[in-house]
Amino acid sequence: MQQYQQEVAAFLQDWVETNEHNKQGFERFYKQLQDKEKGSVEFHPRPGVTYSLRGMTAGKEAPVLYVMVDVIEDEPRWLSVCFYGAMITDPEEKGAFVPGGLLGEDAICFDLEEYNQLEYAYVEARIEEAYASAVNQ
Repeated sequence: MQQYQQEVAAFLQDWVETNEHNKQGFERFYKQLQDKEKGSVEFHPRPGVTYSLRGMTAGKEAPVLYVMVDVIEDEPRWLSVCFYGAMITDPEEKGAFVPGGLLGEDAICFDLEEYNQLEYAYVEARIEEAYASAVNQ
């Protein structure tokens, strides 16, 4: 088991699920990122602030970030899923445009305050789109 997997497992073990079922949503996105053949995952815990999963692909010169899934430390915890604005479309305009919001570049972010099958499926489609964009860079 890789180091990040151990850290994520420990994080999930300590996370008590709430009525919003955001832990379930985080696990769903985590599995999606792990299933990417040309992808890798990084986990960046910042206790008390955020716990961040980063979906990466191998770029020609350096790894390419294609999605960041943040667990926002609040009561209850909620998720923010961000993409570089140029990597995805948002046909239903559900995301928020955030200037300089992803490592200093313009982003589109989706704030998920509770588990909703349709909302999660929409964001999963954006993850697929961003992954394809990153792989083709």
